Amino acid sequence: MTPVPQSPYARALGERTDDLHPRLQAYFAAIPDGAVGIGEGVFQRVGTPRRWLWPFLRLLERRGVVAAGWESDVPFRVENRTIASRAIGERTFHFARRQWVMRDAVALTRHGRVVDELGEPGVIAACFDVAVHEGALRLTSRAVGIRLGHLRVRIPSPIAPVVHLTERFDDALDRQRVTLTVDAPLIGRVYEYRGDFTYRIQHTHRIQHVGEHHDPAEKEQSE
Repeated sequence: MTPVPQSPYARALGERTDDLHPRLQAYFAAIPDGAVGIGEGVFQRVGTPRRWLWPFLRLLERRGVVAAGWESDVPFRVENRTIASRAIGERTFHFARRQWVMRDAVALTRHGRVVDELGEPGVIAACFDVAVHEGALRLTSRAVGIRLGHLRVRIPSPIAPVVHLTERFDDALDRQRVTLTVDAPLIGRVYEYRGDFTYRIQHTHRIQHVGEHHDPAEKEQSE
C-alpha cells in the first residue's frame, strides 16, 4: 500500500501537528495530486516605510522575493501545491499600480528543519525552527543564505536578518491570519506583511516542476 505523503511542515512538527488549530492542520497538510490550495484575502500592510531600502528591495522584487514599497489594503491570491514532497507557493499581490508575484518552495532538510527558498530561481534561502503556540504555527529563522552565481553563501549570524512568520486561524472571523516580519541587526524592521484570507482545496490538472533545495545551516551543523 502506498503511504500517504506528508508536507515538510507535518514532518518537521511530528506529533506536534495535533496541537495546531484543525483548520491549520488542513492548511499545512500535503495537497493531493491533481489539486491546488487557493487562498484569497487582503494584506493590511506590505513592505517597509523606509524609502532608502526600496532600491535594494527592487533588486529582490525582480526575482520574486520581496516587494519594494509600502502599501495598505493589498488584495492577494495564493496557490499552494505539494510536488516531490515540497510545498510550492505562488502569491500574487494586486498593488494599486501593479501586480507582483512572489514564489517560494519549502522542503525538509536532513536535520529535520524547514527550509524556504524564495524567488525564481531560489535567490534567498532561510532555515527555520518550527513551533506551535496556542494552535498557531510559528517559524523563526536560524540561518539565511543568498545565491551568488552558482554559489550559496550563508550570511554571518551577526548581520543576518531574522524572519518571524506566524500563521493562525481566527474563529471569530472564520479566516486565517498571517504575519511575517524581517528584522536586521542595528537597523530593525526592514520588511513585513500581515493580512487574512480564506482557503480551499480545488482540483486541477496543472503540473509544475521544481529543482533541488539547499539548507543554509548545513555548513554550520557539519562543523
